[in-house]
Amino acid sequence: MNIDKTLLLIILVNVIASIKGFSDRLFFDKYKFQIGAINRGEKIRMLTSAFLHVDYLHLILNMYVLYIFAPIIIFKLGVVKFLILYFGSLFAGNLLTLTFHKDELYYSAVGASGAVAGIIYAAILLNPAMQLFMFPLPIPIPGYIFGVGYLLYSIYGMKNKMGNIGHAAHLGGAIGGYALLLLVYPQVFTHSFTTVVLLGIPIVLLLLFGNKLK
Repeated sequence: MNIDKTLLLIILVNVIASIKGFSDRLFFDKYKFQIGAINRGEKIRMLTSAFLHVDYLHLILNMYVLYIFAPIIIFKLGVVKFLILYFGSLFAGNLLTLTFHKDELYYSAVGASGAVAGIIYAAILLNPAMQLFMFPLPIPIPGYIFGVGYLLYSIYGMKNKMGNIGHAAHLGGAIGGYALLLLVYPQVFTHSFTTVVLLGIPIVLLLLFGNKLK
């Protein structure tokens, strides 16, 4: 499959910045997401942290998923709207993380997962019948079921602080991808109305009762 030049550039920046961070702790610490530093005015971390990763597995997984789902967006909507979705989801993920962990000054995180989650959700809205795998299920499931399940899992993970995973970034990115896709491609209401509603229910519930997650 031919890869779009813009997508290739995003992947290359992720790879280069992440590899630099693997071997340069000062670089990594300077640009990672950290609540205290962001509160002191280092807002650039809201962007740069999404181009750093914990290790090669983290990097490869995010870039592979992006490589699989981004072409769906680019083919259907074009590069400009893909970039709106990618960076909008990135900031949405980090904004929710900043809000949810605002009292944890030493909370830190890295990774493109928020942006990637937004791209996945936009792709699901564009093609809700796509078949996806969700561990540990051995069979593929429709994209809209995967989407609802992932949202609920992320909400549960935030509530219970499960593992060393940025559930808030994943959830915020998914919500960003969902909302921005509706904004830049309102035709989705006609093509995938049921999926729009199904994915929207957990988001509405989160907005109404999100204060109870802590």
